[in-house]
Amino acid sequence: MAQFHLSVIAGDGIGPEVIAEGIKALNAVGDRFGHRFTYANYLAGGAALDSTGVPLPEATVKGVKDSAALLFGAIGGPKWESLPHHLKPEAGLLKLRKELDAWANLRPAIVFDELVDASTIKPEVLRGTDIMVLRELTGGIYFGQPRGIDGTGPQRRGFNTEVYSEFEIERIVRLAFAIAAGRRKKVCSVDKANVLESSQVWREVATRVGKEFPDIALSHMYVDNAAMQLIRDPKQFDVIVTGNIFGDILSDEASQLTGSIGMLASASVGGPVGFFEPIHGSAPDIVGQKKANPLATIGTVALLLRHGLKLEAEALMVERAIRQTLKDGLRTGDIRQAGCTLVDTSIMGDAVALRIRGMG
Repeated sequence: MAQFHLSVIAGDGIGPEVIAEGIKALNAVGDRFGHRFTYANYLAGGAALDSTGVPLPEATVKGVKDSAALLFGAIGGPKWESLPHHLKPEAGLLKLRKELDAWANLRPAIVFDELVDASTIKPEVLRGTDIMVLRELTGGIYFGQPRGIDGTGPQRRGFNTEVYSEFEIERIVRLAFAIAAGRRKKVCSVDKANVLESSQVWREVATRVGKEFPDIALSHMYVDNAAMQLIRDPKQFDVIVTGNIFGDILSDEASQLTGSIGMLASASVGGPVGFFEPIHGSAPDIVGQKKANPLATIGTVALLLRHGLKLEAEALMVERAIRQTLKDGLRTGDIRQAGCTLVDTSIMGDAVALRIRGMG
């Protein structure tokens, strides 16, 4: 029996609701494969602000660093939006990514055959889409200095700085090629090199690294064109690698290919402890209504098993259970389809866990 100690930050909004279903999936994996998972719960975001006065307590940082991996729910909400930047829940999230050196964010966008009609895009455009968006996570405009707000009256201004060094670009691009080698051997590097100096450096580094991988096709695309192409012809993409802000936007756009942002998982890796979270946010409008789709979190559990704990067979089992649950016609409201059974958050989580335990 293998034992794994995991840190858990349920966070705000629907975070606790979906994390509960992710834990069900992990426990089902433990039962099926003979593993034992233990959990330690920590605060971050709004919940941490209300309890400790800061969005990321030092106890959370220490506890997470002492674990094998972090399963993260969601943070933020209207209650804390008016706070100064350094006290916003999102400031805690950015700091945690930096503390963990989680510089690479993997966001798979897969269109399941069972959900090909759930999107507003034509099924013939979507069918067969399987994209990995690789987002650089600890550099770029979210972290660049100087930043701030100064001046008064009509001259008051807000400013941020987009900064990328060659080593930050090179490591994320190399990872993109490594991932593409196990997929369809295509990398699309997305930038805005026609107007941004930081993107000019990005493109130069990506081109140089690409020459070391002659069996993998490298293309370049401006971010505005990439946003259009994701909707026009998503199947052209295999691995997309891009900077922090572009990756944030494009991966959310890609979520709509899948039918709902409630379907997208993510893994943030690079340091010794991986950071695993669904990308849908805290969804304050549906908190406590049992409407949240837990499949993004359960898909995140699969990524945690694969990239955080190196348990590939277990990850595949979770992914198979998600597919089987969809094939069996269970749907939460965000992916509701005619002829399918509408279920709540907990029932969907129970259904996936049951299939993990019972699949051959």
